[in-house]
Amino acid sequence: MDSSGVERSLSPRAVALMLMLCLSWGFNQIAVKLALPDIPPLLQGTIRSIVALAVLLLIARFRGVKIFNHDGTLHAGLFVGVLFGLEFVLIYRGLLFTSASRAVVFLYTAPFFVALGSYRLLGERFRASQWAGLGLSFAGVALAIGLPQADVDAGVLWGDLLIVGGGALWAATTVMVKATKLRHAAPEKALIYQVAVSIPILALAAFLSGETLTRVPGPLTVFVMAYQAIWVVGLTFLLWFGLVKTYSASKLSAFSFITPLFGVVASYFILHDTLTPVFGAAALLVIAGLYLVNRPNSEVGVASDALLNVTKT
Repeated sequence: MDSSGVERSLSPRAVALMLMLCLSWGFNQIAVKLALPDIPPLLQGTIRSIVALAVLLLIARFRGVKIFNHDGTLHAGLFVGVLFGLEFVLIYRGLLFTSASRAVVFLYTAPFFVALGSYRLLGERFRASQWAGLGLSFAGVALAIGLPQADVDAGVLWGDLLIVGGGALWAATTVMVKATKLRHAAPEKALIYQVAVSIPILALAAFLSGETLTRVPGPLTVFVMAYQAIWVVGLTFLLWFGLVKTYSASKLSAFSFITPLFGVVASYFILHDTLTPVFGAAALLVIAGLYLVNRPNSEVGVASDALLNVTKT
């Protein structure tokens, strides 16, 4: 949106950047899976948050963002940080049991929880297409979890439910950011709260789970950990907010359906995940619903905020 308040059409450069961001976010669950042989999941989360915090502090310093000024965001920031930490406890544990392709679909139920939370708590209104999108999404989740499938046992279903729980906490984080003074805080500061508070939560969860490093991580593990911490949490976050400042967030958010689509396809080719017809149909329902909920409108509404925290996953 330009200084006159008129929405700008997406330039070819903006479209290319959004495609790159969505591809990057869709690969994140695959990166976690690739590092699991060397680093247990909750330790991964702890290391990622430590490295990401250092990156974000450096970026904030470079950009002149005042992180420690008194702006009334401390209590909300700490609470959102707790939600963020618990979210990743569920997500990283869930990835032990379920596949990356299933995880990326169930995690991206978050925008629908955001929509419901915004409707109930913030009084935001839905278009008919958004209600239809919610219906398609939950039908897809019900199909993926509820119907018997040869390659899905109780352990996989438990992992699926943990990922859905993580998606719900992601949504709660987003709604809290919208409902508190964090809405007016610098993006770097809002994310620093979340990453910093998550470190002791993830570390404690790793300790209670008995996770330890049993060998020196290999080059692939080091690469995917750097990918998660430096690229996903740090740099794509800033690219996203730079785009939001220039263009309509509602138009940008329409690209969100690409993220789980790419995640499913990449999981099939990289991790050789099994894609059954039932799960394929379920994934398409979720992705179609995600598109409808986030489809551009003349006004920036709930869809605009559904992706504000997407880079952290």
